[in-house]
Amino acid sequence: MATTTIQVSREVRDHLAELAKERGLSLGQLVEALAAEQPTAAQRAERLAADRDVVRRLVGIELTDEDFEQAPDVLGNIYKIAAEKARSARDTAA
Repeated sequence: MATTTIQVSREVRDHLAELAKERGLSLGQLVEALAAEQPTAAQRAERLAADRDVVRRLVGIELTDEDFEQAPDVLGNIYKIAAEKARSARDTAA
């Protein structure tokens, strides 16, 4: 595998080196792992298209991309409900 050099400040280098050490990785392995965790815009678009295709097959009706864009944020709403319940439970316990 070909390698390259990336120029960063000493502070960033030292920070990355410490993270790599804590994880038992080389600096190069850490950078590769961090990069793998962050999909590009094209990769996110591919995943979104694939996810929408799955939903279309499961629902059994044709949904356009515009239909998806206008749909409510179901997962976001679930997170909001869970957060409200957690706050309520915490306030009740206090």
